Amino acid sequence: MSAIKSIYTCQNCGAQSPKWIGKCPSCNEWNTYVEEIVEKKQATGKTAARLAGNQPMTLDKIETLQNKRIPTEIAEFNRVLGGGIVPGSLILLGGDPGIGKSTLALQLALAMKDRKILYTSGEESLQQIKLRAERINTTSENCYFLSETSLENIVAQTEEIQPELLVIDSVQTISTELIESSPGSVSQVRECTSAILKMAKKTGTAVILIGHITKDGSLAGPKVLEHMVDVVLQFEGDTNYLYRILRSNKNRFGSTSELGIFEMDSDGLHEILNPSEHLITKVSDHVSGTAIAGAIEGIRPFLIEIQALVSSAVYGTPQRSTTGFDLRRLNMLLAVLEKRAGFKLVQKDVFLNIAGGLRISDPATDLAVICSILSSNLDVAVNHKYCFAGEVGLTGEIRAVSRVEQRIAEAEKLGFTRIYIPAHNKSFDQKKFRIEIIKAARVEEVFRSIFKQ
Repeated sequence: MSAIKSIYTCQNCGAQSPKWIGKCPSCNEWNTYVEEIVEKKQATGKTAARLAGNQPMTLDKIETLQNKRIPTEIAEFNRVLGGGIVPGSLILLGGDPGIGKSTLALQLALAMKDRKILYTSGEESLQQIKLRAERINTTSENCYFLSETSLENIVAQTEEIQPELLVIDSVQTISTELIESSPGSVSQVRECTSAILKMAKKTGTAVILIGHITKDGSLAGPKVLEHMVDVVLQFEGDTNYLYRILRSNKNRFGSTSELGIFEMDSDGLHEILNPSEHLITKVSDHVSGTAIAGAIEGIRPFLIEIQALVSSAVYGTPQRSTTGFDLRRLNMLLAVLEKRAGFKLVQKDVFLNIAGGLRISDPATDLAVICSILSSNLDVAVNHKYCFAGEVGLTGEIRAVSRVEQRIAEAEKLGFTRIYIPAHNKSFDQKKFRIEIIKAARVEEVFRSIFKQ
């Protein structure tokens, strides 16, 4: 016997309530509760023991899977995943609207020409997919396309075609007949993902799920969705710029420290194998307010250009504005410059920009930030062949940074002649580098060196 009843579910966090409430007590969002019909099975009072299912085994009796990773033709995608797609894995790809999630998935499917792929879209018709493929200018005879929103039909077609990779765009558009709620609801997303997960583990088919995100940047649907999948990828970037960054927030088969960088063009996404060459503007020594920072995102080193503009405040309160950098950290660095180095910037407007539209959280960029600010304030250009890597503390000292050898090697590869690093970094073999390495313990030492004061 089963009973039909209705519950109210928050579409933001998945919390449930027996009646409608205006504000969710879990996530504090308003008007997110939607009525859903559920079927509750009544207990029979008797539990039957089932011994015909899976049985517990020891490690020596478990067979090791010999299936190797499926390499894609996109090197940056392979880098983030740790070498390729693991058969039977579930990959969740999220990102802002219009950032290029569908384009990346379509390029990935069409590039794997020797693999059988099934690309399912619940957002676009087959004609729209073909127009996108013609813009990318890539085709494949082993890639099948399906425009479908029914989970049962998608599973049936997958069992018929038996692809090595299944792409679903997006998980919020598909629905199952077992749940009487609209597509995209918490219960629909949870049940559909659970069914796809069982199919993937049973057949060994790798699945890429494209997911929407909420206004605060988190993946839409229940939080259990991220726990169910094997890999969670975040595709981010500013739509006003060409660069896109692929990050791994969760990876059961590899590291989450890798980073993939792409460039959006009219004919699709292009890999950027050496981002330092694209992110540094070819400027002359006569331009003040710029400095090059040796940054690391994950375990990948690259050089970025820090741009600063310091001018007299027109109004009473000076402005502090940043693009791609933490505003609170900028205020801290300005306080350090005034207290420890003696530069008065209280009545000055300070604008800071990370060239290329990137968002950087590496604290090793502090030294380049304060050098670019002083360069603009003094109107004295920093030599464009100098590079900086160091974290600035509240006492004005330059703190040690991680992976300093990789930063030095990247600067040397791009033709820089000098790099400033913390004096407290662990010892390493400087003889293997041809670039001049200057170790500094305090910010005043760097200022005297580059500005000759």
